[in-house]
Amino acid sequence: MKNRIVVSPMCQYSGIDGFANDWHLVHLGSRAVGGAGLVFTEATAVTPEGRISPYDLGLWDNEHITFLRRITSFIEAQGSVPGIQLAHAGRKSSLTTPWNGDRQLTTEEGAWDTLGPTALAFSPDRATPQELTTDGIERIITAFAHAAKRALTAGFKVLEIHGAHGYLINEFLSPLSNRRTDEYGGSFDDRIRFLMRIIEAVREVWPQEYPLFLRISASDWVDGGWTTEDSARLAPIVKQAGVDLIDCSSGGNSADARIPAKPGYQVPFAEAVRKAGIPTGAVGIIVTPQQAEDILAAGQADLIFMAREFLRDPYFPLHAATALDHDMRWPVQYERAKRKK
Repeated sequence: MKNRIVVSPMCQYSGIDGFANDWHLVHLGSRAVGGAGLVFTEATAVTPEGRISPYDLGLWDNEHITFLRRITSFIEAQGSVPGIQLAHAGRKSSLTTPWNGDRQLTTEEGAWDTLGPTALAFSPDRATPQELTTDGIERIITAFAHAAKRALTAGFKVLEIHGAHGYLINEFLSPLSNRRTDEYGGSFDDRIRFLMRIIEAVREVWPQEYPLFLRISASDWVDGGWTTEDSARLAPIVKQAGVDLIDCSSGGNSADARIPAKPGYQVPFAEAVRKAGIPTGAVGIIVTPQQAEDILAAGQADLIFMAREFLRDPYFPLHAATALDHDMRWPVQYERAKRKK
């Protein structure tokens, strides 16, 4: 990576049947042109029912590979690293797009049955998921491995497992959403079992020389839920299993959470997990070059993941280099617009 700036996975809700298209090429490609060191796709579903909405990207079929390879080739041609986040939305699936109400789909709109560790709805206005059987769990673990193999064929060099924001893996981790009494629920060790088996299955097909990231919600922000201490406890376990970096977000698993969002509010999570012995990424209202630089300089994180700021400014890294008095190379096509000092 040419710098420590990461384009965080951001859902675009613009695909059809899981397929990427020109929107994704231009969206992701422009951030690579803008100088980001690592560019992630949005959460990419490993099964059709694992999508948040009908318009999410997917990688459950070999036919999805072709257009994704076009995207990864362009990203690499700009000197950036292409990354993909694999996900299953669990009980937070079968929704409309945010600009259409972010509500549960109706039968007429093509709703599908949602899945979860336990038959507990996210909120009163959301569908109650079907509790996954052990056979269902096995199928999803296998789906993650198959999607990882397709991601490799598509040209991705970094893979992130999405274990945050109240989606399926997070649902298994948190005692708020996991009330199982079998080997996948109850104790800390049992609640992390689903995640650990996914990591193991993915690492069997994902090359050792290519990084494997894990995004977690480092805290549920709810009493009795997953905590920062749980995240620090998880860190050395997943590191031993082959995870290279933990991307530290938070929340998303409880509609009752009260999150004190402010600039850098999640950075302490990245710092705490990093102290547990694994590299981390910081994310969450990081909006200025100096703010990002200070996080890295203080040793609070190893990478800076940015989302909304990249929606506002696809060329943030180029502008950040100027602000921090660093002579970053611009694309030759844009060189004549570069401000000289």
